[in-house]
Amino acid sequence: MAMKIRLARGGSKKRPFYRIVAADSRMPRDGRFIEKLGTYNPLLPKDSEERVKMDMERVQYWLGQGAQPTDRVSRFLEAAGVVEKKERANLKKAEPGKKAQERAAEKAEKAAAAAEAANAPAEDAPAEEAAAEE
Repeated sequence: MAMKIRLARGGSKKRPFYRIVAADSRMPRDGRFIEKLGTYNPLLPKDSEERVKMDMERVQYWLGQGAQPTDRVSRFLEAAGVVEKKERANLKKAEPGKKAQERAAEKAEKAAAAAEAANAPAEDAPAEEAAAEE
């Protein structure tokens, strides 16, 4: 049986509350689970001790039995010092799309051309003034 340590959502609409549970990976997210291992309340401040509560002894037991934590639960375990920190793929979700990058490049070129055009007459003017004084 493939075991997972994952979050099961509770709480009302727009007020999430999660149970950290050990469940068979084939069961639905909020469905049947084997054991409740803790809670996670994302509405509390990040520095609050009440935000994530886990029974570390039982978590260690399930990890020993081969249960795989999900990404979010593994982050909680890393913060608690139970699991060593994993290297994660640096997804480029924050980068704009191709078209937006092209528009930004065009805008930068126009700005550079405008700045160059503004600087060019200013450089010619002192040369003309110097020639007029002689």
